[in-house]
This record gives sequence, C-alpha cells and structure tokens, in this order.
Amino acid sequence: MQMNTIKKIAVVGSGAMGSQIAMVCALGGYSVVLYDIESKSLDKAKQSLQGHMNRRIQKGRVREEEVSEAFSNILFTEDLDELKDVDFVIEAIVEKLEVKRELFKRLDEITPKHAILATNSSTIVSSKLADATNRPEKVCNVHFFNPVLVMELVEIVSGSHTSEETAQIAVEVVKSIQKIPVLLKKEISGFVANRILAKLMDEAVFLLENGYASHEEIDLVCTKALNHPIGPFALMDLTGIDVNYFVRMQRYEESGNEADMPAKIVQEKVRKGELGRKTGKGFYTYEQSSVEV
Repeated sequence: MQMNTIKKIAVVGSGAMGSQIAMVCALGGYSVVLYDIESKSLDKAKQSLQGHMNRRIQKGRVREEEVSEAFSNILFTEDLDELKDVDFVIEAIVEKLEVKRELFKRLDEITPKHAILATNSSTIVSSKLADATNRPEKVCNVHFFNPVLVMELVEIVSGSHTSEETAQIAVEVVKSIQKIPVLLKKEISGFVANRILAKLMDEAVFLLENGYASHEEIDLVCTKALNHPIGPFALMDLTGIDVNYFVRMQRYEESGNEADMPAKIVQEKVRKGELGRKTGKGFYTYEQSSVEV
C-alpha cells in the first residue's frame, strides 16, 4: 500500500476532537466521512465547525473558498456502511476499552482490507485493539491534540503489531494535513506529551486539594512563571474533565494502583456534571460552551 492510495478518510466520533480532525483532513484535500451514532451530535459538530471556521476566516487564517470546499468534502453520517470504501480511519470516541474494541471489530468487517485503522487515544494503546481485528499490522495510534485546528503536533505510536508501512503512511498522512508528526517506535500509555502533562496535573491537583493555592492562582503561576499558554485547570476544562476521569480510570484498571485513580475533586466534578467548557462549568464558569480557535 502506498501513500498515494489514501484518498478517503473516515473519522468516527463527532465530538470536539473528531469533528476538528475531520475538518483538518478535509482542508488537506481528503474526502472525509464523519460518522457518529447520534444525529444530534453530528448537527452540533457541523454548527461548531461553522463557528470555528467563520472566526478563522474573519482573522485571515483561512480563505472562505477553502472552508467552503472543505465542508463540501465532509459527509456527516449515522450510517456506518458509508465507511465501506475508506482508506484510513481515525477513531475518536469515548475512552472506554470495550466500546473501542467492539467498534474496531465492526470497522474490520466494514472497511476495505487495505484500510488503516487508527485510534486517537493517548491512553489506550493500539495493541489492546488490534486483536479485535484481522489486520493487526494496520492498527496504530494517531493522537491529535485539542484544539486540533490550532495544535500542530500529532503523536503516532507503532506497536509491535504495527507494520513499518502502516506507521510510515500514518506519518505521511499527518504531514499532508500540515501537522507535525512524532513517531514513537514502541508503546507506552500516555505517550510523551500526556505522561509529562500528567505529572504537572497531579501536582496541581495536590496543591489545590491541600489548600496551598486556588485553581486560579495555580493556573496563573503556570502561565506567568512557567510560560505555559494555559494553566492545568483551564486545560482540563478545555479538554473535558470527564476525559481526565476516564483516562485515569483506564490507568487504574490496568495497574490496580489507587494512586492512578482520578483525583477526588475530578470525581466530584464528574458526579455534578461540571465537565468544563462543554457544559458551561468546570473549574471555571463559561458564558458559552464553544471554544474559540
């Protein structure tokens, strides 16, 4: 299989990550299928993307004609059979292993035998999904960062099951959509960025829960003293506090180590439904749930 055979990309899951992955692929000239099980999610994705792209047009970051062409390249669908002729799949659904395994089993049945099946997860390594398919050599992680329209880096992880051809095609696809790929040649949960970020998050939560400083003050220190573009609590609100929760639960289920469980304050936020920007409240309160990019 050659890079030039990749013409059609499917993205499964139309949340903030999936919808923006679909858009950057469409802007890169690919024919894109954005699939979700719920029409409401697809409608919300289309509306959100239109808002994001309108703002980018106004700021001169992209031309109106480019955006119009990109939207014409995206098929928003609830019909999984629309994936029957795709060349590359990027899964971006909930961080639950069994749900992903069931999806990869279905994708293996529906998509052409040459299609690469990638997961956007940075927690669930692709070796946990590959054996749900009959093409383990074509399974890998392709991890984008939120917000996808802005963040340049993409982590690609090649497991022991992943062929060198698959890894190299993934690298070339990422380059073709104007992103910067980093290829990890063996698996480790969290990859590079999130392993480093997790240590920062743990310390930030420790300082908050033990009353050393408020979440606003901790974020201020990170942005003004460490020169981070965003503080850890604002970042959790941006990516979704529930995402942090599911990631930590997955890690705990794998290790059995109590220290890997979500922080108490994160568990409390999830129970209350205070998931960050998408719900209008997390560590901070927001007037609107959309994130300007």
